[in-house]
Amino acid sequence: MRPVVAVESGLREILQLEIYSGWRSTTLTVPATLLQSKRLLVRFCGGKMTSQTSLESVHEASTRSVAVATQFLPEPVPSAQRYRIISADDHYLEPPTLFQGRIPSRMEEEAPRVIDGSDGGQYWLIDGVESPIRDWNVSSGRASLHWTGASARFEELRKGAYDANARVSDMDLAGIELSLNFPSAVWGFAGRVFSAMHDKEVGLACLRAYNDWVIDDWCASHPDRFIPCQLPWFIDPELAAREIRKNAERGFTCVSFSENPQGLGYPSIHSGYWEPFFAACAETETTINLHVGSSSLISQPSVDSPHGVPNALFGMNSMMATADWLFSRVALRYPNLKIVLSESGIGWVPGLIDRLNWTDKYRDSPIMRDNWDIIKDGSTVEVLRRNFWYTSIWDPATFRVLDVIGADRVMLEVDYPHPDSSWPDCQERAFEQLGHLDAQSIAAVTHANAEHVYRCRAL
Repeated sequence: MRPVVAVESGLREILQLEIYSGWRSTTLTVPATLLQSKRLLVRFCGGKMTSQTSLESVHEASTRSVAVATQFLPEPVPSAQRYRIISADDHYLEPPTLFQGRIPSRMEEEAPRVIDGSDGGQYWLIDGVESPIRDWNVSSGRASLHWTGASARFEELRKGAYDANARVSDMDLAGIELSLNFPSAVWGFAGRVFSAMHDKEVGLACLRAYNDWVIDDWCASHPDRFIPCQLPWFIDPELAAREIRKNAERGFTCVSFSENPQGLGYPSIHSGYWEPFFAACAETETTINLHVGSSSLISQPSVDSPHGVPNALFGMNSMMATADWLFSRVALRYPNLKIVLSESGIGWVPGLIDRLNWTDKYRDSPIMRDNWDIIKDGSTVEVLRRNFWYTSIWDPATFRVLDVIGADRVMLEVDYPHPDSSWPDCQERAFEQLGHLDAQSIAAVTHANAEHVYRCRAL
């Protein structure tokens, strides 16, 4: 990002910023005061976006306070287990030992590492850039009044976020049988940081080391409690495909991909660029997870929209991604491919289905059949109901019309240890939403759908 002109306009200074993202540039006009207050933060490394940008700004940052950082809620009591729960969306806080012993010794100096910041918090040093370990990455175990967005230290955060044994104890406490985990915000929810590293050889080595840690450390410690999810390589789709095949043999059943890779500066899902990757996923039955915010962008109507706006619109990312992926025709080319909108919510899904059903009525017209022939390709909703799944933390109103979506399309998530998480009360929250459903639908949402999508088995 670089300023190209600064002028006075009315009562506030305006800056025009030219943003370069890979192979294109965009001009954005914003109030200079917004930049000064750090409400808009964009960094680039090696021609690719490397910061959380809008995603990071969903949660406000604050000054670090040791007094606040060391306050914890009383230890929760174990929940009564009403349901068998598989959580289709949780998160790690990657430990400081993440890369130790997992990359070639000649690259150790360039590998990311945890350092102490001048404010007393801890930071990941990645490519010379300090990325704070913000306390909201591990909100579980802390009162919401103490989610400040400030940098934190590992010992100030609940151990279940970064220690697999402690995580299993927290799962047992809440009645969670299996858990699928995504990265913390530091790395991007699809691991975009590795492909954006200046030295691509080091970036690839670090990506492989991360996947090694997932399968050989975290998941191997309790193989019956975790669903292994790999991160992809964005730079080269052929290499990415080879990694998918190799990792499938190691036991990975899914991959966290970007909901919109163009938002990261790469070609779009319509370009044909990703075809080797899609083919490998279909061939190996590797489910593609599209975590909300994995494009590093969250729906935000205005550059100065208050934080409550993108937070309220969180699900709109998944709605846009679903339509985009549907009309990319990847599900038509690979009918067995499973696509999951992770941390998507389901409140928007009935509206999308209504819209698709309505527009299918005139999709045979010349203005609508440019990439979807209703005669040859069939109903868009039929493909949606065949290839797409969604996850939900809290959608009580929509569970009243679950039949519109299909009970076989929705999976429960806990989102431990993030601010949205239902832990440790996930059993009670699930009952409040699902209690009116029949036993078969409840079983589908709580665990059976996840068993099918991720080829796993609850305890």
